[in-house]
Amino acid sequence: MVNYVLVAGARLGAWAWGEVVPYLRAAGHGVHPLTLSGLADKQGVPAGQATHVQDIVAEVERQGLRDVVLVGHSYSGIPVGQAAERIGDRLARVVFVDSSVPVDGESFLSAWPDGGAAVEASIAESGGFWPLAPASHFDGEGLTTEQIARLVHGSTPHPGATLTEPAVLSGQLGELPATYVLCVMPGTEPEDAEPDEVVAELVDSKCWRLVTMDTGHWPMFSRPHELAQILLDAAVE
Repeated sequence: MVNYVLVAGARLGAWAWGEVVPYLRAAGHGVHPLTLSGLADKQGVPAGQATHVQDIVAEVERQGLRDVVLVGHSYSGIPVGQAAERIGDRLARVVFVDSSVPVDGESFLSAWPDGGAAVEASIAESGGFWPLAPASHFDGEGLTTEQIARLVHGSTPHPGATLTEPAVLSGQLGELPATYVLCVMPGTEPEDAEPDEVVAELVDSKCWRLVTMDTGHWPMFSRPHELAQILLDAAVE
């Protein structure tokens, strides 16, 4: 038995894992979907990047979890990767689901074109929050109309400081046991079906494994059973 701590990406909360959780629990594991501060049912709680890291560490410590598989999707790979090195021997593995990965001294937006200037401008114009994405943002990602509606309805504005504040790592991320799940829609051009340079270097590490899913960026909605199986497999690597 392992304990999964599941953290969804920007604008989402614990609810986003609703179709994945039953598969993991049916296999006899502990499952702890987590909402980060300032999102979903925790709206109104001030949050920066360090807050989100502490949210994850505190969940592990509060529940006394061991043999922990930390799972971070999209944005949440940044705080999950930092939390992974801070929970020490409680960690079994980290799984990054089509996510960003933390780089010491760099923020979520550092790798964006122009350093995420357009996103920073939208945050400034929206009172310190990254605004909600329109339904069209989810087109072409292997989602049904109903799944897109759930994503749009469940999303909340994302605390801007968590996107602009830098990650802090004390060790080498490539030395942590990790699986990277790369989501690639069928028909994608070969040059667009590879991980970015940072992830490519990490998956060359002996501690990392790369898994590819033939789906879009939100596999917990588009392929929940397949994603759950990848998480189960990761626990025994």
